[in-house]
Amino acid sequence: MKTSYYIAAGVALVAAAWVVSGQLHDAPATEATEAAGTTPAEEQAALPAVRVREQTATPRAVEVILRGRTEAVREVEVRAETKGKVIEVLAEKGSFIEGGAVLVRLADDDRQARLRQSKALLAQRAIEYNAAAKLAKQGFKSETATADAMAKLEEAKAMVAAMEIDIGYTTIRAPFPGYVEERPVEIGDFVDVGEPVAKIVDLDPILIIGQVTEQDVPRLKVGMPGKARLITGDELTGKIRFIGATADEETRTFRVELEVPNADRRIVQGLSSELRLPVADLPAHRVSPAILTLADNGDIGVKTLSADNVVEFHPVTIVGDGPDGVWLAGLPDKVTFITVGQEFVQPGQKVAPVPDTGASGS
Repeated sequence: MKTSYYIAAGVALVAAAWVVSGQLHDAPATEATEAAGTTPAEEQAALPAVRVREQTATPRAVEVILRGRTEAVREVEVRAETKGKVIEVLAEKGSFIEGGAVLVRLADDDRQARLRQSKALLAQRAIEYNAAAKLAKQGFKSETATADAMAKLEEAKAMVAAMEIDIGYTTIRAPFPGYVEERPVEIGDFVDVGEPVAKIVDLDPILIIGQVTEQDVPRLKVGMPGKARLITGDELTGKIRFIGATADEETRTFRVELEVPNADRRIVQGLSSELRLPVADLPAHRVSPAILTLADNGDIGVKTLSADNVVEFHPVTIVGDGPDGVWLAGLPDKVTFITVGQEFVQPGQKVAPVPDTGASGS
């Protein structure tokens, strides 16, 4: 009886060992079969999907952008060069005058009488010199006496010239065409030498003034073209005519002047403006600002896709912006941008690309 129990127990153990052995051998086979049966479509469906757009770089002018203001090409405070009473004012404040136009006239007073006196003395000195010269030739006059007569003649000539110049100063004229910005004198005023009688401002051409940084000043050259946009909306083009050689002590920036034609003198002094000075042409991509992203270290960049659909991060430099997007430099000529979903994938991660049919830069 006991023997039959032992036989039954042994059979049960062998059967159990056989079952377990079969399961252990079948598990890898089953897994291999399942793996062999996975389709590429199923693998692709398991990857995160992103929208992508392939783009080729185009040349883009890199610009130095400055805040500035308009400034007259020249202005001068016209001052009296002789003293006298104002008897006539011909330039009204705010009016435009041509170069050489009369601004103010001063009274002659006794200047004409003194001029006649000087001319009479000149005639006398001329007679005296001629007589001395004839006597010197005949040996009746010394060379010293002749030289003294000549000196007196030259002195008389100088007196006449000085009187004529002083009389000319009584008519004060504009040194160049421009607007009469200030005119502090009126008829009846007395002005002394050096006192201002008018301020003239020349607006053609007009200057757009800005301050350029230490890093950008070596990239600019006199004669380079530039553009300016005024606060009024006017778009202007011109050329750089001056770059400062010394920096402002407080801001460490350098003065730059863009000269712009202003024949109708419509652009006035003191308008706020934005200067755009192109310094180079670089291959750049126009994209929507929405695809820009930040790296962990704070770098601004974009996420792109490699040929094997792996996410890559590229730091970029923004070289321009506008209503149609931003321009990026520092990228390969041909790039596959991730346009949607870039914030949900990381560099090195494989993804499933979906073509973005939107317009470039949108």
